Amino acid sequence: MCGIFGIGGHDDAANLTYLGLYSLQHRGQESAGIATADDEGRFAVKVGMGHVADIFDGEVLRRLPGCRAIGHTRYSTAGASALMNAQPIAVRTSMGTLAVVHNGHLTNAGELRRELERSGSIFQTTSDTEVVLHLMARNPRRDVVESLMVALEQVEGAFSLLLLGEEVLVAARDRHGFRPLLLGDLDGTPCFASESGAFDLLGARIVREVELGEVIALRNGAGAIESHRLCGSTRPTRCIFEHVYFARPDSLLFGESVAEVRRRMGAQLAREQPAAADLVVPVLDSGLLAGLGFSRESGLPLEFGLIRNHYVGRTFIEPKQTIRNFGVKVKLNPVRGVIAGRRVVLVDDSIVRGTTSRKIVQMVREAGAREVHLRISSPPTRWPCYYGMDTPRRTDLIAARCELEEIRQFIGADSLGYLSLEGLLGVVDSPAESFCTACWSGDYRVAPTGGDPAQAPLFPLADDER
Repeated sequence: MCGIFGIGGHDDAANLTYLGLYSLQHRGQESAGIATADDEGRFAVKVGMGHVADIFDGEVLRRLPGCRAIGHTRYSTAGASALMNAQPIAVRTSMGTLAVVHNGHLTNAGELRRELERSGSIFQTTSDTEVVLHLMARNPRRDVVESLMVALEQVEGAFSLLLLGEEVLVAARDRHGFRPLLLGDLDGTPCFASESGAFDLLGARIVREVELGEVIALRNGAGAIESHRLCGSTRPTRCIFEHVYFARPDSLLFGESVAEVRRRMGAQLAREQPAAADLVVPVLDSGLLAGLGFSRESGLPLEFGLIRNHYVGRTFIEPKQTIRNFGVKVKLNPVRGVIAGRRVVLVDDSIVRGTTSRKIVQMVREAGAREVHLRISSPPTRWPCYYGMDTPRRTDLIAARCELEEIRQFIGADSLGYLSLEGLLGVVDSPAESFCTACWSGDYRVAPTGGDPAQAPLFPLADDER
């Protein structure tokens, strides 16, 4: 669920991109990078492992001159969490130097890569993003934009991407619109971002979403934008999990306030899954606004019975399970004076593997809670995501192999309730059919490659997991 930012035609492009990435840090914490180009076609690239602020300081940014820039914060779904996979990925081609950043996942990248390797291509990363650059190199055109469009006609799945050439900056979004991408304006300079929060920080205004299947080109200097279209059309299939978890609550996403949608989710959850309790405790930070909605609808007071250490990253997007498990205790600590002796409703956004929820419930019990009722502001996650979220196997998903009562027993809660899919879709203003719900429903509108996910083997919980 990476974050991308780009700006064309500004003397302070690198610094502005740094700030844009800083506001998108929540979308990926494994690596980050910036590429810049000037009007003479000179390139500079800096990537590193870790957070944006750890990689870029004043001296590093001074070594990134140019009026056009693209940047990336990485959350890996394809390719290891390693420096070689950090973006932007930059290559030299017959069309000049090119750099690309990508949010999403190309479902046919493996097949395309094998074909390219058989015909002689040599890959420098294990990321699906690099496939786009090889397709461009195999189909060079006088105009880089045309070459990119030829490449994008061959890929399937989810992509919101930015391409930097020696004379152009290009933004492109797949025909389904899985991942968000916005066009903004900073005092007359066009810019692009995954979320509107990046524009807020810079004082830019939202112009509009990059449309489905649209390719926008900014030539030398800011100039007027050119809009092109990929062949074919489809209905919107936007990832509603962006509203549930990934986007910042202060962002506008798919035309709606994320904060308001999350409050509505919590209120609907309280209507569907009430609990006899004394207080509502949100699991910070992703459960905060749903917890607020639950509290207001139920009449139960909301109290901060869990305190978050904000110097710790988001545990869901850590690449290793061992780090994810350890991160729960480092990230959250219970407030005994709030919890002890009381019946607590814990409100969280989702349960994926179940291990994090189990540790949180155990933590709250150890702090003296008399009862713990877990409420989840999304439906059970039963199916893997092939479009940019790291849930690639059904065997990783506790709701795919366990019934509700088994999940409750595994987590150790006194009761467990999820928001229904109908309830979730009912709290957004956009039509229900405009969203992808595959991780809950198994309805894959864009067929994943590598076999039918319904045929993936499932295994029950082992005895030691119970």
